[in-house]
Amino acid sequence: MAGRRILLAGATGLVGGECLALLAADKTVSAVTALVRRVPAEFSGYGRKVVFSKVDFERLERQGELLTVDQVVCALGTTIRQAGSRDAFRRVDFDYPLAIARLALEGGAHHFLLVSALGADARSSVFYSRVKGELEQEIRALGYPSVTIVRPSLLLGDRQEFRLGEEIAKRFAWATPARYRPVQARDVAAALVAAAREDRAGRRIVESAQIGRG
Repeated sequence: MAGRRILLAGATGLVGGECLALLAADKTVSAVTALVRRVPAEFSGYGRKVVFSKVDFERLERQGELLTVDQVVCALGTTIRQAGSRDAFRRVDFDYPLAIARLALEGGAHHFLLVSALGADARSSVFYSRVKGELEQEIRALGYPSVTIVRPSLLLGDRQEFRLGEEIAKRFAWATPARYRPVQARDVAAALVAAAREDRAGRRIVESAQIGRG
């Protein structure tokens, strides 16, 4: 599908940044609108195809014109520690993606691609997994002709902050069952961009063990 207009949410994150680079280089994409709170200085050199739009995620309905696209790649996400509370985490990982999905569907988008998480389950007793599962559930119910959900395990990549758990996971990845093995952020991004290019109708879930394995 040539000439696709894509909305990218979460471009400053680990997966989102990889998606940005891949989409900018994809000749079947005509325009990428990246929703950001701020534009980092290092985000340059992408040319006129990529537009960084500073938005207030609490008032997305006022910026509906930005969400008139063909496809949405949503890589928004945080941690409870970074957010500061469960309520703040839920706003970023549930409220904002769902608002984007609703507004983009109203604007004509037909394919929503979501970065979720391994173990996402709306009935989970684990808060993180439950929020991810609830979001998946809501997205599937919106009526998009195409929905792609990617559920990565622990993400590996170039982070600004040191994470002890990630370093430990790297060292023992060889002994970890495939389902739980850490995955590279660039492989998650590649799976999303490939699914967007294929643009298959219906609902598809890509589990962590499938990422980066063809």
